[in-house]
Amino acid sequence: MKSALSAIKGLDITEKGTQMAAQNKYLFKVDPSANKLEIKQAVESFFKVKVLKVHTMNYLGKKRRERTLQYGKKPDWKRAIVTLKEGDKIDLE
Repeated sequence: MKSALSAIKGLDITEKGTQMAAQNKYLFKVDPSANKLEIKQAVESFFKVKVLKVHTMNYLGKKRRERTLQYGKKPDWKRAIVTLKEGDKIDLE
C-alpha cells in the first residue's frame, strides 16, 4: 500500500474543479498506479474528512514535436474526483 503522500500529487484547481466544489466534489491529480481505496485513505488521512465516492480517469500524454520530425511524448497522468460527506469541505486557498 502507498503512503498518503505518494498516492496524491495535489489538488487540481481548475475552473471545472472549483465549480464542482459547490457540489462537495474535489479534483485531485494522483499517482497513475494508485487505486480507489488508496486514494480514499490518503484523502481521509491528509485532509481529515469523510470520503463517500472516488471516481478515477486515466489521461494519455499528448505527442509533442520539437524542431525535427521526431516526436516526444508528455507523461500519462491520472485524475480522481472525490465526493465528500455532507458538511465536510476542503479549503481551496
